[in-house]
Order: sequence, then structure tokens, then C-alpha cells
Amino acid sequence: MKYYLCKYIPPRADFLTSMTADERQWMSQHGTYLNELLEQGLIVAHGPVIDPAGSYGVSLYQIEDDQDIAAITSQDPIVKNGSGYYEHYAMLHLKTRG
Repeated sequence: MKYYLCKYIPPRADFLTSMTADERQWMSQHGTYLNELLEQGLIVAHGPVIDPAGSYGVSLYQIEDDQDIAAITSQDPIVKNGSGYYEHYAMLHLKTRG
């Protein structure tokens, strides 16, 4: 298994309060996509981080050795629509409850 902290970087610092109608739709699809990955067990946890300098999203991934994290996050609807990008940080291991 491989483990990653993935940070979604929105296109601008005030993104959460200034989304266009299209961006709101893509953000809804983004949430659905992440929840599907959560149900599949690829994501362990995800959510928004409220930072005064600019909010962003964080997801913790647990994927198989033959899976590519960039290939997975590139399928996120908000990224596919050109509204932000992901940074990927490999983790040595990931401990979870249960």
C-alpha cells in the first residue's frame, strides 16, 4: 500500500466565497467524487481547511502499490474543469482507527 496527503489548491485565495455558478457545480461534483473514493476505501478522510491566507482541501489516500495518485486526483471533476490542482505528499505510513 501507498499513502498520500493530497492538498487541493483552489484557483484563488477567496475561492470558497467567490465561486461562479459553474465552480459551485464543479465543487458539488468534487464532493461526490471524493465521497465515492471514500466509500471505495481509497480515501481515508477528506475535508476543507479554513486558512486566513486562503482555504484549501485535504484528503488522505490509501492506494494499492500499482495505482498512481496523480491519475486518481486528475479525475476529480473540479480539476478536470481547470479550477485548481492537487499537490501530492507521500507518507511513510498511515495509522487509522479500527
